[in-house]
Amino acid sequence: MLTKRQRGLLKSHVINIDNRFNKVFPAFNSINLELQPGNRISDTFSNQFYFHSFSSSNDSSFKSRIQQLDALAVDSLTSSRNALVITDVSVKNNVASSIAHIHVFNKPIVKTLHHAVNITVQEAEFFAIRCGINHAVLSHDTSRITVITDSIHVAKKIFDPSLHMLQKQSNFVLSELREFFNWHSTNTIEFWECPSKSNWHLHKAVNSDMKLFNLTPLLPNKYSWDFSKKLESDNIINTWKMTFQASDLKGRNFLKLVDNDNKPLEPTYCKGGF
Repeated sequence: MLTKRQRGLLKSHVINIDNRFNKVFPAFNSINLELQPGNRISDTFSNQFYFHSFSSSNDSSFKSRIQQLDALAVDSLTSSRNALVITDVSVKNNVASSIAHIHVFNKPIVKTLHHAVNITVQEAEFFAIRCGINHAVLSHDTSRITVITDSIHVAKKIFDPSLHMLQKQSNFVLSELREFFNWHSTNTIEFWECPSKSNWHLHKAVNSDMKLFNLTPLLPNKYSWDFSKKLESDNIINTWKMTFQASDLKGRNFLKLVDNDNKPLEPTYCKGGF
């Protein structure tokens, strides 16, 4: 168990909080060099990253996991080479909040908090993990990064070369980890699953910090998913109309796409597509 002094060090002050509405995951990139066979981290650094999942739900298993997490927390306080990252997310009023606490030796805790709209819980969880890793690799003194999350399945997406919508973000993380692993062959990163039901005190502290920020959009209708998709579809239609009308490739005998009122026809859309 953590001593009173160690708990005090882990309750240091906030030095970095970023609150904003933004879209975090705009696209994916399946041709990035990080995903090419022979160049993947799983091919060249397979012994430098690990996952510790949690599949049981009985009291003894929870107790054992809490003891393991406490030991990891103590390590982050006793060695300047270790960085401990704890993440959590929440979605309320269509606003996703992602938070990460980064503990490094006896330094003040770095806390990052981001808000975004129209993204999934999985995307928010991934962004929290990415922010934590980004801060942890800033120091060349760090040789071991430990990420504690209740969404280890999302963390595994970082190393998944198959096509998925988190791919663009995973490429950024892979690039940072590749540099981190290249610093020294003993540098490692571990992902530990911490179920919310375990009530581990440091994870609860992260969750409490996140609940301090209860944001509600000023114009919730303009931040809704349907509004965003309609705006995107309208922009596509307008672009199509301008491109088609100005095109010289229609041919002399191309059908005049007009309606009964002699107005140009245009595509329409419904939920799910055009």
